[in-house]
Amino acid sequence: MIERGDRYSRGAIAFHWTIAALVIANLLIGLFHEGAPRAWNLIPIHKSIGILVLLLSIGRLGWRLTHRPPSLPSTMPTWERLAAKSVHWLFYVLIIVLPLSGWAFGSNPARPRPATFFWLFDLPLLPVTTPIAQAAREAHELLGYLMAALVVIHIAAALRHQFLLRDTIASRMLPRAKQRN
Repeated sequence: MIERGDRYSRGAIAFHWTIAALVIANLLIGLFHEGAPRAWNLIPIHKSIGILVLLLSIGRLGWRLTHRPPSLPSTMPTWERLAAKSVHWLFYVLIIVLPLSGWAFGSNPARPRPATFFWLFDLPLLPVTTPIAQAAREAHELLGYLMAALVVIHIAAALRHQFLLRDTIASRMLPRAKQRN
């Protein structure tokens, strides 16, 4: 495993910010698509972004398993260290399970909703039964709300570290020009 100093690597930072932007965009589309004009047809974009998040998340997980993140400061309270690690691993679960549940929901054999990847090619339907697809629909909605809550908590924690505690926790994930790797 590659050791890091006090900052995340360029690869981790790129994965973080790319996936974060895509997740926030998809949360907004998922939460507000019904109020948008029908002509906007946001669901195909939502599905494409979800698949892109899934693909990037697999890459990010591989990166994380081979590149050790910077250690949390020893001065950080134990509860906060545990909370930070729990939230990060829950994010990993959600950025993989949430797109899969949406894909399974759209693969319902009773009412299939095929998807394309940004209109470039068709995505295959997953081999699920109707009860599994219906459960996936419920899971997708609940997990979407959980993801939205975690995003808010994560942003609030980063802002707390940056502006209230004035420590280096949040700045470790900010891009900077002269970083190696």
